[in-house]
Amino acid sequence: MPTLIPTGRLAPTPSGLLHLGNGRSFLLAWLWARSEGGRIILRVEDIDRPRCKPEFRAQAKEDLQWLGLDWDELTPDQSTRTDIYRAALQRLIEAGLAYPCTCTRKDIEEASSAPHGDEGAIYPGTCRGKWRNAAHARQATGRDPAWRFLWQGDAVKFHDELAGEVSVDPSTLGDFVLWRRDDLPSYQLAVTVDDAAQAVTQVLRGRDLLLSTGRQLALYGALNLQAPTRWAHVPFIQDAHGRRMAKREGDVSIKALRERGVDPRRVAAFLARTAGLAAPETGAWPADLVAGFAVAQISDGDFLLSDEALRSL
Repeated sequence: MPTLIPTGRLAPTPSGLLHLGNGRSFLLAWLWARSEGGRIILRVEDIDRPRCKPEFRAQAKEDLQWLGLDWDELTPDQSTRTDIYRAALQRLIEAGLAYPCTCTRKDIEEASSAPHGDEGAIYPGTCRGKWRNAAHARQATGRDPAWRFLWQGDAVKFHDELAGEVSVDPSTLGDFVLWRRDDLPSYQLAVTVDDAAQAVTQVLRGRDLLLSTGRQLALYGALNLQAPTRWAHVPFIQDAHGRRMAKREGDVSIKALRERGVDPRRVAAFLARTAGLAAPETGAWPADLVAGFAVAQISDGDFLLSDEALRSL
């Protein structure tokens, strides 16, 4: 097998303005790839079409460039690749690894045996083996079905650069959605297909997606695709109330700082320091931080963004 060039990705979702937490994750992903002489791709993850807006797509690119982050390749937006994801789904259906599911969110929540996991109520397997095909499910229930991955077997194991050795037992997370009832691919399916197609070798993202790596590795195996070889799931930036930053909450955005005239070098250096990295108080471009970067240096604790810390910008 040929040696793969270290390749990381910046993958904004244009459902709102990028906040400081997003900016830090993209900075760390960029530093990781660049510090190993690698490439960076930019991929807009806009499969959730009802929530994603063109103006946020353009703003995300401007914000990344303002922070001093560049990329070697702009890959096609996910919204243009639906047929490719559908073909992957069909392969799983033909292999007997996907099945139609007519359960609503309420059905799953009310199931007496449905504990909660990282993505909410764990699917109890109600529709496993219940329907011959999607048409049968639709005729019997009057509902357009979703498609779920038939996930069973041994635990999925991988090494995370921050969390160490991780083992994910399929029975503790349940069969996950591959294709939504509104005829859109799931995040799990789309990101797996794209990372393989775009030869991504490094994935750095928030720690909330740690267990999703197990789901995606199961899909890589089922689709016979090359998986990234290195993973890092980083802590969050929290607001003054200890809540993880989120677009829907209108948290401090990169755009707002930019419009206030804040020096982008101060923002980049500040984000590096919140992750436990050494960066001058006076500011620095990301390129200035590459030489001293190592993924093992990233702090394993969340950073509380106090009002005082914000004022320092």
